[in-house]
Amino acid sequence: MPPPKDVVKIAIQMVGAIPQLIELQQTKPLASVLKDVCDAWSLPNAERYALQYADGRQTYITESNRRDIKNGSILRLTTSPDQEAERLYIGIQSKNVDVKTDSLKKLASLSQDVTFAQEFISRNGLKQIYSIVEEGNDAGEMLAHTLKAFTELMEHDFVSWENLSTVFIKKIVSYVNMNAVDASIQQLSLSILENMVPTSYLLFEVVKKGVTLDRLLTHLQATNAQLQLKAMALLIALLLSATDAERQEMMDYLREKNIRQFIHKNIIHSSEPLGDEMAHYLYVLQSVSLNLCEHRMKMSMDPYSQEQRDLLQSLRQTAFESESEVPAGTFSTERRKSLCAKEFRKLGFLNNSNPAEDLRRAPPGLLALDNMVYFSRNTPNAYSRFVLENSSREDKHECPFARSSIQLTLILCEILHIGEPCSETAQAFYPMFFGQDHFFEELFCICIQLVNKTWKEMRATQEDFDKVMQVVREQITRTLSLKPTSLELFKTRVNALNYSEILKLRQTERLHQEETLAVPVLELREKLKPELLELIRQQRLLHLCEGTLFRKISSRRRQDKLWYCRLSPNHKVLHYGDVEEGVQSPPIESLSEKIPVADMKMLLVGKECPHTKEKSSGKQNKDVLELAFSIVHDVEEYCLNFIAPTRYEFCLWTDGLNVLLGKEMTSERTQTDLDVLLSMELKLRLLDLENISIPDDPPPIPKPPSNLNFCYDFSQAEQ
Repeated sequence: MPPPKDVVKIAIQMVGAIPQLIELQQTKPLASVLKDVCDAWSLPNAERYALQYADGRQTYITESNRRDIKNGSILRLTTSPDQEAERLYIGIQSKNVDVKTDSLKKLASLSQDVTFAQEFISRNGLKQIYSIVEEGNDAGEMLAHTLKAFTELMEHDFVSWENLSTVFIKKIVSYVNMNAVDASIQQLSLSILENMVPTSYLLFEVVKKGVTLDRLLTHLQATNAQLQLKAMALLIALLLSATDAERQEMMDYLREKNIRQFIHKNIIHSSEPLGDEMAHYLYVLQSVSLNLCEHRMKMSMDPYSQEQRDLLQSLRQTAFESESEVPAGTFSTERRKSLCAKEFRKLGFLNNSNPAEDLRRAPPGLLALDNMVYFSRNTPNAYSRFVLENSSREDKHECPFARSSIQLTLILCEILHIGEPCSETAQAFYPMFFGQDHFFEELFCICIQLVNKTWKEMRATQEDFDKVMQVVREQITRTLSLKPTSLELFKTRVNALNYSEILKLRQTERLHQEETLAVPVLELREKLKPELLELIRQQRLLHLCEGTLFRKISSRRRQDKLWYCRLSPNHKVLHYGDVEEGVQSPPIESLSEKIPVADMKMLLVGKECPHTKEKSSGKQNKDVLELAFSIVHDVEEYCLNFIAPTRYEFCLWTDGLNVLLGKEMTSERTQTDLDVLLSMELKLRLLDLENISIPDDPPPIPKPPSNLNFCYDFSQAEQ
């Protein structure tokens, strides 16, 4: 018979003693369990001891986490957290360098445990760490252990970052600004400042003043990938915590220093593969930069603003320069107004007598005007050709420049998610963004010429305006999905994807849809589904066996901590555990924690997950909700919480877990994969029927023959 749920069979080790195999009663107080274990080894003062996991993070066992202990766990009898905290508190104050270094090293390791951290902090241990840093007498390995211990202790949120002294902060800043200092110390210092910045605006100002953008750019140019990553993390933290005006000022300065070109050359196209963390920071930098356009996008044109009116007039003057040079006295005021209105109509404004009205819609607001002016000033020949070419066409067939520009700006804002908050986990950035200053404006210049080209290819009239813009949106999104590395490559590809190509793609998709709607084909689809669904189930389980690297995300910041989870080859146990950065596929033996599949009760997703309920419900967490899932297991309903790195991983893991639970696969990826497999299988099955129309109704069954004498009688042969 299996043991009761409140009893787990475990092994307990101690240095120099034979291990004990015991049945741990979960209802029995932990103090009593420790007393029994100590008595078995004849150890007095059981209160001075504690149990901790022998493998992995070696977490201390407490009344709050004892339910996590699984059958077969190996524990170790060790000094209790309060005794260890007291010993290390004294050790880090020792005059003996070796004792002090060893104590700090042990402290850095144990501080990951919340129970130990609480005990150490309660003894005013952080004050001693402050003193070591502020006095500045220690360096090298000792200082690195000190900073690591401080980082781990602060991670538990027992102490506010705002309690740090000015001297301590300045010392951390000085390590970042020093040239002759160990890289590990600079990495830890950058990480501490990154944690500090989002907690208060006062700390943001202190760090911004202490660590200049020039210094961060120096670290970004380092050959040490980890130092580069930490510098980028601090830069992103500063940008996200800044006010709009400060962010604009910082981005302008970074543009002057050609940060985009540097990132494009030395990070994106580096010989080293781009990690998930750096990919996320590049996405945030792209998002922050593009969101600088939000202010202009949401601002309607003010017809009384002389500056805005001048910009509008410059469009007309650039396009019709020779006509505008006529002396002022030549025409009457009415005649001049009529001429201006005619020119604004040729420019494609709907309200040619008052073109400012066209720009009152926000979004895209003044951003559309900025784009038109940029196009006219930076590519005057292309601008003049666009306007004059269309003004010479028939009224019905002219492509309206202004109207197209306004709609195109709105389309680009939607595609590039301008005005939307940064995702906490996304990594999707466009490499070409970092290869070009004035990216948005340059992209507009390419796309507005694409509008004119597509308009001509479609032989469009004014009534077709929405259709043309729909095709242009499709051309842009299809090309961006190919992730072109430069704007030149984007321009080549988007122009190659002409209207006839779009029609071919649409026709192919439509024909595929139509041929799969015939009644016999639908029946064949239904017969093939079970077999293909089983194939998808096997693929999902195979993916779980390969495992995935997950990140731990707190409400405070994006964590560097990683953990790995994978299914055993026999599909009976889920193994998981913490791993170090850079470990791609750890062996299953190195993952110390495990959950038997038989103990899994339920799968929760999105808002139902306990770790999403703890987080704030702002827009920032929308993407986390879409990637969150939890496994409920054991009778106590303990949860293992996940946040998938991508939507693709979320779909594969939730499907795989549903298969293990004996439930249907419900992700959108299942339907996509099933459609692809059905399509391929149907094409193979129907290959011999190409160019043969499939009737909706089956052919009639012929009448039976008048006699069956042609049938062979086996019964007579046997006699």
